[in-house]
Amino acid sequence: MSLRKRRRAPRVALLIETTRTFSRDMLAGVRRFVAEHGPWSTFLELRAPDSAPPAWLRHWDGDGILTRSFTRETADLIDATGLPAVELRSKALAGKRPFVGIDNAHIGRTVAEHFYERGYRRFAAYSLPTEVFFIERVRNFVSTVEAYGCTCAELPEVVSDNVSDWEKNQARLISWLAQLPKPVGIFAANDQLGVHLLAACQRAGVAVPEEVAVVGAENEETLCTFATPPLTSVRFDGQAVGYNGAAVLDNMMRGKAAPLHEILSPPKGIVVRGSSDDLVINDALVAHAARLIRENAMTGINVDDLCRKLNASRSTLDRRMKAALNRSPKEEITRIRFREVERLLCETDLTIDIIARQTGFAHSHYLQAAFKQAYSQTPGAFRRAHA
Repeated sequence: MSLRKRRRAPRVALLIETTRTFSRDMLAGVRRFVAEHGPWSTFLELRAPDSAPPAWLRHWDGDGILTRSFTRETADLIDATGLPAVELRSKALAGKRPFVGIDNAHIGRTVAEHFYERGYRRFAAYSLPTEVFFIERVRNFVSTVEAYGCTCAELPEVVSDNVSDWEKNQARLISWLAQLPKPVGIFAANDQLGVHLLAACQRAGVAVPEEVAVVGAENEETLCTFATPPLTSVRFDGQAVGYNGAAVLDNMMRGKAAPLHEILSPPKGIVVRGSSDDLVINDALVAHAARLIRENAMTGINVDDLCRKLNASRSTLDRRMKAALNRSPKEEITRIRFREVERLLCETDLTIDIIARQTGFAHSHYLQAAFKQAYSQTPGAFRRAHA
């Protein structure tokens, strides 16, 4: 760009979908760069992954483009403009454009470590062969698992939008789940697959996370929080990708050479939700107890009720749960109830009295008393119960 042109704010097209948590984080990263180094005149419109290439781009008098390309048609249109452009999604569609994105090798390794640290020694992957980055995620998950001396079963997804095919695929998943030795930690290549997998577990009566733990990738909050149970997922650093992509484009618009190497950001960690929220349970009695607590904690179940359902003595159940989970049965009931209290406080406008009744407490006074009692036992004990 000439010095004369740089005297005005550069015109930048943001061809980034606005329908996803990750891409909105990316736009926030671009906004932060512009606030620090701008101004830019940005062209941003509401977009979805399947949005058509913008026809106006053919005759647009702009200075640069940040794009997440989903089709060859879009990639070719961007190339035809001859403008500086940075690809933020697909290395396969980037061509000669610099690529800024997420480190998929780190994603697979992070999920494998998440499972292994919780005691899982059986692993599986629900893979998606449609994109290079999905393949990289799963490949690095498998290689990390194998480095631990373990094996990993794999089921590739069969992509289809047909309702009847959806039912067939659920049946296929249920059949696969039945064959897997348990307990097993399964990595789904993205959150959509993770939701499909949890639906199959629910249909088949497979306990999550006691028998099957599931972790997805991208942390698309709408999908993750609507799943039953909510889906644990790898959180991408969208802001870092957006900020770094904007920095690369800004240099290119100033006439500097594009970087010769990819600029990759590691994920921000794992957002742990109900689909993988505890240690693996190899003790069958404790696994059964944990499932009963999860299913009945909100109805006011107590330790005596639990012992009767399990036909186990209180001392035996207490000893075995402490050995497996480092928590007593009472602490586990309290933990599950408090977790639901927290969810309802964050996600609803229900009064504290209604929340108390819905979570197994007769009245808010009992909820407050339980909180104080749990904490007074020692802060450490309460943290274990509430973690």
